[in-house]
Amino acid sequence: MPSSRTPVIRNDSRARFELEQDGVTAFANFIPAPGVVTVTHTEVPCALREGGVGTTLVLGMLDDIRARGEKIRPLCSFVRHVIAQHPDYADLVA
Repeated sequence: MPSSRTPVIRNDSRARFELEQDGVTAFANFIPAPGVVTVTHTEVPCALREGGVGTTLVLGMLDDIRARGEKIRPLCSFVRHVIAQHPDYADLVA
């Protein structure tokens, strides 16, 4: 599992959050709006599955959203699942 210090990058030019691990990038696409980030899709390449990279990506994304004072609209079922497993992020849901 990646370290909790593995940086999740908010790439506004590509409208996605990114997490690189072993030269491979997992990402979550989003649609920005004032105060709300709508997450539409999360993609974790096969090489990174089963290692917790997807959850690390989502938790890092949620930390970024919280730090910016934004809310999340999780259209992606995986993001909804991670939030359900970590209820301390439930207050971020718009």
